Amino acid sequence: MEKMVSEEALGSLRLEVTSLYHQFDGVDVVNNVSLSVRPGQVTCLLGPSGCGKTTTLRIIAGVERQQKGKILLDGTLVSDSKTHLEPDKRRVGLIFQDFALFPHLNIEENVGFGLEGRNSKNSSRISQLLSRVGLDGFQKKYPHQLSGGEQQRIALVRALAPRPRLMLMDEPFSGLDLRLRDDIRDMTLNLLREEGTAVLLVTHDPDEAMRMADEIALMRNGSIVQKGAPYNIYNAPRDKAAAAFFSDINVIKGISNNSLTETPFGQFLTPGLKNGQAVEIVIRPQHLKMDFDRNGKGPNATAQDGVPAKAIVSESRFMGSQSLVEFKMEADSSYLNATVPAVFLPKKGTVLWLSMRRDRCFVFPIS
Repeated sequence: MEKMVSEEALGSLRLEVTSLYHQFDGVDVVNNVSLSVRPGQVTCLLGPSGCGKTTTLRIIAGVERQQKGKILLDGTLVSDSKTHLEPDKRRVGLIFQDFALFPHLNIEENVGFGLEGRNSKNSSRISQLLSRVGLDGFQKKYPHQLSGGEQQRIALVRALAPRPRLMLMDEPFSGLDLRLRDDIRDMTLNLLREEGTAVLLVTHDPDEAMRMADEIALMRNGSIVQKGAPYNIYNAPRDKAAAAFFSDINVIKGISNNSLTETPFGQFLTPGLKNGQAVEIVIRPQHLKMDFDRNGKGPNATAQDGVPAKAIVSESRFMGSQSLVEFKMEADSSYLNATVPAVFLPKKGTVLWLSMRRDRCFVFPIS
């Protein structure tokens, strides 16, 4: 039977991190990081390698100790400049890319490793968890007899067996093949939510973050640069780098004058910027529209599409579910990419007219 999370529990904070700072050899690797996670919530620390995600996770686990800041679990202080609760006393589960199963222990012994004593209650808990991940009857097998996906599920139930308040996960699915990865992620997410476990997941994969997280904290150079629900952070990035982290982008440069910026696609409103301010207009390839006729109106044409711009195909590639077409713009010789969700492979040199929806563009001043 699924374990339901009460509204009262969902209203409380399971993890609260405030102003974490940490240095290695005088270099800031975690810089003023603050975040919170509620029971049953999945929060994802997303960012490129070396941005401080794993160090933040290790500090929360208690493996590293921060120079500044504090960490609370269920409202209780576990770490600050004076207090440091040991990792094994925090009731925090850990899952890493390396599943770290004990090769000399069978599956039942691996899963029960963090449980106190050998009794019928613990055996029932182990059997229940194995059953929920489709591995009932595997108790006497050893890790080397299992596939990678099965080992990942064992690592998950081992971490869940002691009923941790918080689950910390560091790139746990990156070692699995693509098709298996999606299945295991969905199974993991369902099980964690059934248990009402708060989850902090570290990944560099934006697709994984969008698939799993209730909230994404985008990190860069040791700091969280933007937090929000996946929909919001994807559709309202705070800067060009944030937009580019989630997908390929096209960038059109211009100069703002009288709150307008001239582009090959006509004028863009750029209010609030000084005259002469350099700007970048960002649009994703899937939001560029193509037509054979400058005055053509496709079935999805809107008043937001603006002025069509002449472009010449420089390359087109079939990508499976879509085609990627690269264009050289006639107006300024810049290059833009467009994707279409069909087999459309125009020949090199083909002249097409591009348009782009104003409401799908992001305008950022260049500092």
